[in-house]
Amino acid sequence: MQDLTYEELDLVEDASRFWWVFLAVGILWLWVALIVLRLDLTTAYAISIMFGLVAIGAGISEFFAIPVSSSGWKWVHGILGVIFVAAGIVAFFRPTDTFIALAALVGWVLLFKGIADVILGFVLHPLPLWWVPLLVGVAQILIGFWAVGYFKGSAVLLVVWVGVLALMRGFSEIVTAFRLRKLKKVVLRPA
Repeated sequence: MQDLTYEELDLVEDASRFWWVFLAVGILWLWVALIVLRLDLTTAYAISIMFGLVAIGAGISEFFAIPVSSSGWKWVHGILGVIFVAAGIVAFFRPTDTFIALAALVGWVLLFKGIADVILGFVLHPLPLWWVPLLVGVAQILIGFWAVGYFKGSAVLLVVWVGVLALMRGFSEIVTAFRLRKLKKVVLRPA
């Protein structure tokens, strides 16, 4: 850890200062997952609106991650933010579309987020808990392929997919929060 440049040390200091924001966002995502999984949504309209809100929330969360990311990851967070917000907007404009379109939309969102989390897991390999984003990413990719390939999706299954997306997002944010908190203690420890 002593081989960090001044720019990297500044980034660690800036990012670790806001570890509690990631913790709060993670708890909020877990709360959203609990609400989504408890709702009795049976219409395409209600499911589309619920998915749109969750997707836009995920996009905003990605945009908040941009300032505390290294320059190489800023563009990934930006692209994911745009994809999530676009998916949420599409869900609002076409709330009565078939379940096939919504399942495909959920599947693509899970696929893109899963790929980003798998890459992040490999990049974080030497750090503690590097395997959490890797496992979450693999699960998201598998659920994403399932959602895209399941053309007779029911309302209940779509709600579960959106709930799982929020649940995985919550766990990822909480792990990131504690990783940043620990990183601050390790890297910025007085020499």
